[in-house]
Amino acid sequence: MSQAPKRFTDRFRGYYPVVIDVETAGFNAKTDALLEICACTLKMDEQGLLSIDQTVHFHVEPFEGAILNPSSLAFNGIDPFNPLRGAVSEREALTEMFKVIRKGQKDADCQRAVLVAHNAAFDQGFLNAAVERNNIKRSPFHAFVSFDTTTLAALALGQTVLAKACQAAGIAFDGNQAHSALYDTERTAELFCHIVNRWQQLGGWPPPLLATGDSDAPDIDAYEPNAAADCPS
Repeated sequence: MSQAPKRFTDRFRGYYPVVIDVETAGFNAKTDALLEICACTLKMDEQGLLSIDQTVHFHVEPFEGAILNPSSLAFNGIDPFNPLRGAVSEREALTEMFKVIRKGQKDADCQRAVLVAHNAAFDQGFLNAAVERNNIKRSPFHAFVSFDTTTLAALALGQTVLAKACQAAGIAFDGNQAHSALYDTERTAELFCHIVNRWQQLGGWPPPLLATGDSDAPDIDAYEPNAAADCPS
């Protein structure tokens, strides 16, 4: 019996998972300000288990003409114009973040980064809007594929709220620090690692045909009508 793959490129079909969280001044990615963004890259040990590798975090200046919704600012407690934030432009934040991600992606021999987030569509929408707004031609991320820890936590832990999912997984969660991109990203990364690692420990990974190296194993892509569009390359 062959051993389970120990590389991201084998574990996630060529994708390099990067955990992302954003804090914003509203819900509309096209019009409302991106105020904070954080990314956690991951690493895999000799047993194929995941853990946090690097964390990159930026406070972000509202883009010109951005809407600042007072209710959103009251919820996350951000003062966009506080000079102590040390905020940088969207372009600078994304450029520096993408440098770290591309290096990790290359070291992991992966073809494309994939966004991991809690309620991933929200974070992906704001990330994609910022990339488009700043005319960044080469984002390391797949434009629409994502791994949603809300769905994974519902399956694995019976919880969908980040705080409750972390508690169910035995991960400490301080509600007073929540709604900070840095804190939420690191807790989401721990949650994602817990679910993936636990699935392996319970025998769910690798699948039997992959573990045995069965030459008659079906080609998964053959069952994906849009496999070409979904390919990480």
